Amino acid sequence: MLNASAILTHPGSSHKDEFLACAVLLAAASTPLPIARREPNPADLDDASLIVVDVGDSHDPTRLNFDHHQFPADHPPTCALSLVLQHLGLYEDAKAFCDWLEPAEWFDCRGPNATARHLGIERDILNRLYSPIDGTLLRRFASVRDLSPGDPLWEVMRWIGTDLLDYVRNLRDRLAFIADHAEVWDVADTHVLFLPRTEPLPEAPSDGIDRYIETALADRGITAIVSPDRRSSGYGLSRHRDATHFDFTRIGGETDVHFAHARGFVAKSSATTPERLRELLSLAQK
Repeated sequence: MLNASAILTHPGSSHKDEFLACAVLLAAASTPLPIARREPNPADLDDASLIVVDVGDSHDPTRLNFDHHQFPADHPPTCALSLVLQHLGLYEDAKAFCDWLEPAEWFDCRGPNATARHLGIERDILNRLYSPIDGTLLRRFASVRDLSPGDPLWEVMRWIGTDLLDYVRNLRDRLAFIADHAEVWDVADTHVLFLPRTEPLPEAPSDGIDRYIETALADRGITAIVSPDRRSSGYGLSRHRDATHFDFTRIGGETDVHFAHARGFVAKSSATTPERLRELLSLAQK
């Protein structure tokens, strides 16, 4: 746990990097921390109990200073969130597991035009990805001078930080769990990943499956996934990355299939035996 007395970040407009950095710090702290939004003074930067984020022109983890603006122009894109994750020893896993982190670093350090070029997309596409959730949270954060434990926005920030840390910290264990339990089925001319039901059932049984396929089974050509349905005692059957080998509308009339999406990419079944699930896959195969 992180020991500190408070967090200080810059006033004025708010950006995703210091918002998320503060959220992670709230989740990592040993006690609830207030957040002040003002310019730091030299005493603030020297105070090792005060976390200074995204302001102050100092990156000194020993004094809990996490600013990146003093880095040279050719420095690899690194934002306040990057520095906080590095301090917590989670940066490498975050880069490996959070696909959004690198674009966030680029956007904060290089701006939208360079980020679009880096991603190989048109600049206008970035505008289409705008989230009103992001916009509202950042505007609300920018509008306050001080934020204390118990304030609704403070609680939301801690939720976000907690979920982010839980995901990064737990995903390696989740990938190891999937590796220990998953099977690859040969169904006609394709391959399907099957994850059996275990007790207790994880809150989100499918978490980590796509990442596991990407890292451990990239050469197996997985086209579908069968995993426990958290809403029933059965299983969900779904295409992987929308591969076209299966159309699950074909099994919509089966007595043990209670849902088949009209687009054919997913179905839910009360079937529990591998034999029946394999049969359903065969019936759904194009």
